Amino acid sequence: MMREPVSSVVDPIGGGMSGNTGRYEKRLSDLAGLYADQDAHTALLQTLSDPVVYDVEDFKPGTHSGDLIYGVTRMSPGRVGDEFFLTRGHIHAKADRPEIYYGQKGHGLMQLESPEGQTRIIEIRPQTICYVPPYWIHRSINVGDEDLVMVFAYPSDSGQDYGIIEASNGMRHRVVAMPGGGWELVENKAYLPRSAEHARTLIKT
Repeated sequence: MMREPVSSVVDPIGGGMSGNTGRYEKRLSDLAGLYADQDAHTALLQTLSDPVVYDVEDFKPGTHSGDLIYGVTRMSPGRVGDEFFLTRGHIHAKADRPEIYYGQKGHGLMQLESPEGQTRIIEIRPQTICYVPPYWIHRSINVGDEDLVMVFAYPSDSGQDYGIIEASNGMRHRVVAMPGGGWELVENKAYLPRSAEHARTLIKT
């Protein structure tokens, strides 16, 4: 069946998008367990009354092969202890599917991890295009002092697997704030590496 062309207008300031077919948001309480300092997470929840950390508006034509889902994600600035606000992160359920992010506002990072546990960081600022190749686990992190707004697009049949990060007690590295400003990577002491067999299975998916 032939589909009609559509257009969407992105609000690079507020992070919205016209013509969206869906919207969801994640609050600070939804991100419990992602941060090393659980006491800081609990304290911030009480202080800020469970704020929205990020929200997503997207256009989904369907879940069939050969089409695209696109949308806009907006993430607030903030920290839990010395860790910046971040998304839950995922690998695509069909792990050989890629994704594109295009920076509109703010300063963020795309943290990527291979099935074997290698870490890569791509900095995202306005007009930056980030290509997430197949098989890479990825999450967004706002390291700036204003909203991080990005446009994204990925194949409609990709799906998301959020459990892969949870099963490893997080990603191999944490992104933390440096005392004088900026950010750095530190080892996640609770990280559980995937077996070689599991890594090979993901790449063969």
